[in-house]
Amino acid sequence: MLPKFLLADNSQETPDLLFVVHTESPRFIIESDVDDFWTNQTIHWIDEQPTNEVLIEQLIGEAEDFLEEELESQEDLFDDEFGVN
Repeated sequence: MLPKFLLADNSQETPDLLFVVHTESPRFIIESDVDDFWTNQTIHWIDEQPTNEVLIEQLIGEAEDFLEEELESQEDLFDDEFGVN
């Protein structure tokens, strides 16, 4: 089973962009600047875009929460690995 969200990048072709992939229906990818993910987003729908705006806002919020938690987790792992307090 795939995770609900995946974090992706393509640093060779688009080094300034970050992607969050939603793997469950409705599937979509949020593309955004690495430095400003929360305000500069483009959503690419893989499945048909839902017409329910509340659902769309909920899914985007979940994607943003996932990214925030993932970045915090990566920072914690880095700190642990390199002994940063």
